[in-house]
Amino acid sequence: MKSVVIVTVGVLAIAATSYVPGVVSGRAVAQNNRSQPQLQLRLEAEKQVLQKDNQGKQKVSWQALTGKAVVKPGDVLRYTLNGENKSDRPINNLVLNQPIPKGMVYVLKSANTTNQNSKITYSIDGGRSFAENPTVKVTLPNGTVDIKPAPANAYTHIRLQLPSLAAKTIVKATYQTQIR
Repeated sequence: MKSVVIVTVGVLAIAATSYVPGVVSGRAVAQNNRSQPQLQLRLEAEKQVLQKDNQGKQKVSWQALTGKAVVKPGDVLRYTLNGENKSDRPINNLVLNQPIPKGMVYVLKSANTTNQNSKITYSIDGGRSFAENPTVKVTLPNGTVDIKPAPANAYTHIRLQLPSLAAKTIVKATYQTQIR
């Protein structure tokens, strides 16, 4: 039987979790964690800072959000999720779910990862289903229904799926949101 690990990380949370094979419908089967690989997760956030250089060209930099950071509507935040396999064994079929925080809109096509074998998918229904390119049905003025790409404000979750995370390695994923 294949093992699947599903992990959800809250905004600006730092979490460490043990690999638990047999996650089924949100319920975990108790296992002996001493013999299982361990995954450490860290989520960081940065605010986009736009400045003009000496030639008047706009330069983008990122400022870490720490303590009582101030953000306002329109600000773009970049989240970086680091997952480290601290064990001596690979973690197979790893799934990391990340909700888009309330009051924020996902910046389309901003998600990427350092792992070439990973797959990034998105949910527009609160995390119940995921697709690489979510779509919505739109009723046109003439009454016909058309399928269109989902708008950025419909995205609710990002999912990173890795077939395997080797022992003693790190995977990194980033994505951006904009404050409404």
